[in-house]
Amino acid sequence: MTADRLARIILFIIFGIIGWYVGTVIAGSSDLTLATLKWAVPATLIGAVLGALIAPYLTTKPARWVRRVVRQLPAQQIVAGTLGLVIGLVIAALLVLPLSRLPSPFGDVLPAIGAVVFGYLGITVMVLRSDDITDLAGGRWRKPPPPKAEVKSDEPTPVLLDSSVIIDGRIADISQTGFIMGPMLIPRFVLNEVQYIADSADTLRRNRGRRGLDMLSKLQRESAVPVVITDMDVKSVRQVDDKLVQLAKQLRCPVVTNDFNLNQVAQLQGVKVLNINALANAVKVLVLPGETIHVQVIDEGKEMGQGVGYLDDGTMVVVENGLRYIGRETDVQVTKVLQTNAGRMIFGQPTSDGGQ
Repeated sequence: MTADRLARIILFIIFGIIGWYVGTVIAGSSDLTLATLKWAVPATLIGAVLGALIAPYLTTKPARWVRRVVRQLPAQQIVAGTLGLVIGLVIAALLVLPLSRLPSPFGDVLPAIGAVVFGYLGITVMVLRSDDITDLAGGRWRKPPPPKAEVKSDEPTPVLLDSSVIIDGRIADISQTGFIMGPMLIPRFVLNEVQYIADSADTLRRNRGRRGLDMLSKLQRESAVPVVITDMDVKSVRQVDDKLVQLAKQLRCPVVTNDFNLNQVAQLQGVKVLNINALANAVKVLVLPGETIHVQVIDEGKEMGQGVGYLDDGTMVVVENGLRYIGRETDVQVTKVLQTNAGRMIFGQPTSDGGQ
């Protein structure tokens, strides 16, 4: 039984009981009379259905959000937040007696408000100033920063993999070709991100995450270079991309990705990037204007009379006056080659004897 279904059943029963109680209150009696049942039964059904509908929003979805936040937070901040909450609640407890002696309604409300306010202040202060507080305590609980790796000249440079390139999967084939010489490092926070995507409620994201985990298993089995899951982390930042860039700067190694935004941010900070999409575009077949290629026209182009086909490597070929060749193969003389952000595009004209 899944957690969602179990939560729905539990809240179905709880809200049904609450509905029965509300119905008896409205009826003015708890005896099983016809007048009481007339109110209690509909209220029970409404409460039960309402409990089943809102169960995920009260249980599993908040639980997933807490899991995601806790997984991303450094252990130092979790400990600091817990200590801050305890200290805040202790201060609030000391103020309960004087606050409860205030005239109504202040004496009834302020103790509860004080517990919330001081608990929040305790968490905030401890988390935001955790480094300063540990410094005052002599730094006993602070985990030393990971040492910067000194890459020797006779050792291959490692590379860091991000979640997008793991999910993409092409790195598994590239690793077998020998183009990547050094070990491939996968930080624990990147692995956690892939696992979080695999646990997503969205079907598409869940399938992408599971494919990433499958590709990671394939990497570990078939890669020509070592694949290492490392616990190295950067405590001063929270975002996964920022952690990856900072870790690459510490290790002085490149990042392998196909994420455009991460590519730009890393290059701006002086980190070398190995982009899988750039590699794929670089190894596509090079054709020049005037050459003849053989292509199957499979679709209609954007402009009138155009046909569209693809080479074996995925390069799009736009065939002028090629509409009549849809579903057929033809020889196309290249007239123009364009390099775009999406890849290389080839424009051409069908030769006079190219139809089949």
